[in-house]
Amino acid sequence: MMPDGMMPDGIPCLLMRGGTSKGAYFLASDLPADPAARDELLLRIMGTPDPRQIDGLGGAHPLTSKVAVVSPSPDHGGGPGGPADVDYLFLQLGVDEAFVTDRQNCGNLLAGVGPFAVERGLVPAGPERTEVRIRMVNSDSVATARFATPGGAVDYDGDLAIDGVPGTAGAISLDFEDTAGSSTGALFPTGSVLDTVEGVEVTCVDNGMPSVLMRAADLGVRGDEAPADLEADAELAARLAKIRAAAAELMGMGDVSGTTVPKLVLLSEPRAGGAVSTRSFLPVRVHTSIGVLGALTAAAGLLAPGSVGHALAVLPEEGAPFRIEHPTGHFDVDVALAPVEAAGSGAAGEGTAAGGLAVVRSAALRTARKIFDGRVFPRPRL
Repeated sequence: MMPDGMMPDGIPCLLMRGGTSKGAYFLASDLPADPAARDELLLRIMGTPDPRQIDGLGGAHPLTSKVAVVSPSPDHGGGPGGPADVDYLFLQLGVDEAFVTDRQNCGNLLAGVGPFAVERGLVPAGPERTEVRIRMVNSDSVATARFATPGGAVDYDGDLAIDGVPGTAGAISLDFEDTAGSSTGALFPTGSVLDTVEGVEVTCVDNGMPSVLMRAADLGVRGDEAPADLEADAELAARLAKIRAAAAELMGMGDVSGTTVPKLVLLSEPRAGGAVSTRSFLPVRVHTSIGVLGALTAAAGLLAPGSVGHALAVLPEEGAPFRIEHPTGHFDVDVALAPVEAAGSGAAGEGTAAGGLAVVRSAALRTARKIFDGRVFPRPRL
C-alpha cells in the first residue's frame, strides 16, 4: 500500500444489484482482517462522506451505499436445514456521514450472495440449478438461495419482474431460517404486540429486521405520500426520531443514535389490491420500496391479532402471498405464524411473540444482476 492509502493494483470487487439495492461485493480475504482498517478502506471505496459520493462507488443514497463481505463458512454452522456454505457479512455505509454499521441484515444484497459465491468459486455450480446456504453473520441466521445455473454458469436473465427495478431478471428464491428475534431475541421484543410510545400506538417486531410499525394516520399523514415529501417534513422527522429512540429502549436495543435500526414503518389501507400500504424510513431517508427482511417483518407484525396494523390490513387467505404495497409498487412475501406448540422444530425462528406465536415460514423471491466485475481503486485518505 502506498503512504497515502492508495492501492495501485486496486481491489477485486463485483458490483451487483441485489433486489432493489445495489452494492459492492468482496471476498473477505481481499479486505483487511482488522474491522477498523476494513471499514476505513470501504469508506474510501464508496466515496463517503460526501452527499454525492462523487469520488467512489456509492450512489448517493443508503440503498446504493452497501457492501457484502463473503467468505467460506469456516465452522459449517447452520440451522435445521444443514450446514452453511458461505458467510455473508452486510455492512451499511453512510452517505454524507462517515459511518459503517453491521447492526442490521440486508435481504436485498443477500439475493446476490449465492451468485457471487459461484462467480468466485466458493460454491460449485450445478448443471441446471444451484442451492447455496448462507449464514447471515449479522444475526447468525441462515437463508437458502436457489437460482438457475444452466451449463454451470449463473444465468441472470429471466422473466421475473420486481417493483422498483426496471425490466425482468432470473428468479432467486430465498428461504429464511431463524429470522424471528434474530437481532433482539424475540419476535415481539417488548413482550407485547401493542405498545404506546410517545403517545402513539406501535408494534415493535423483529422477523429479521427490527422495526417499529405504526399507523400513518396517527402521525398526521395519509401514508401514500412520495418519499421526498415525507423526507421534507421536518416536524414529522423530529417526532419519528423521538418514537424511534423510545421504542428502541423498549426493545432492549439501547442507544441507537448511531445505527440504522430499528426501522420505522408507516402503515395505511392498501390502495392497489395488496394487504397494506407502507412507507419505510431508513431511519431518516424514505425507502423507495421496502427491504426483503423489512417486508418479512412487517408481514409478521400485521398477522398477529391485536397488533397496530392488524385491523386496517386486508390479510390474505391461507396460502396466498402477503402483498405489501410500497412507493414503487408491491412486494410479495410468504410468511406464516403459528402457536408455539404447533410450530415444532421446523419453525423459521426461535424468537416467540407475546401470546405464544412463532414464525413457521419466511420466504421471498428476488432477482440480482452482475453489473461489473473487476478492480476498484479507493480514493486517497482525506
